[in-house]
Amino acid sequence: MTRNIDIQIVPYSEKFKKAFKDLNEEWIREYFKMEELDHKYLDRPETYILQPGGYIGVALHQNQAVGVCALIKSNDDTYDFELSKMGVSPKIQGQGIGWLLGEHIVEEAKRRGAKTIYLDSNTVLEPAIKLYRKLGFVEVQGYNSFYERCNIRMELKL
Repeated sequence: MTRNIDIQIVPYSEKFKKAFKDLNEEWIREYFKMEELDHKYLDRPETYILQPGGYIGVALHQNQAVGVCALIKSNDDTYDFELSKMGVSPKIQGQGIGWLLGEHIVEEAKRRGAKTIYLDSNTVLEPAIKLYRKLGFVEVQGYNSFYERCNIRMELKL
């Protein structure tokens, strides 16, 4: 994973709302369909991600949002947070931005005292699954995802 570009990761603010939505809608619509929960989180991230105790990191390149990733407070006693809504602009993929975002979100979870985080994904997203494994996530069995598109759950013990 070569990174030939300068990337800065900053916390979400209102000015990144459109980028957060657009970067996620782009990959979701390419591979799947938008679901009710996608609309909820992407249309109102302040209400459904930040206010309950979550976090969103935004990767910037030349002051443009090129990647995003959320840490959503979990209602499940097994997990503290969900790593969710990670999207990187296709125009700049392959530069290590997903890795930087993933590391950033894991560190943020640790700062917030998390012991275990999880993510739900789909195995058709091979580069994403490979990234999650590199970050230390392992597959778990016997779960029910809130998303129709998900066929794999992975967790990371911190």
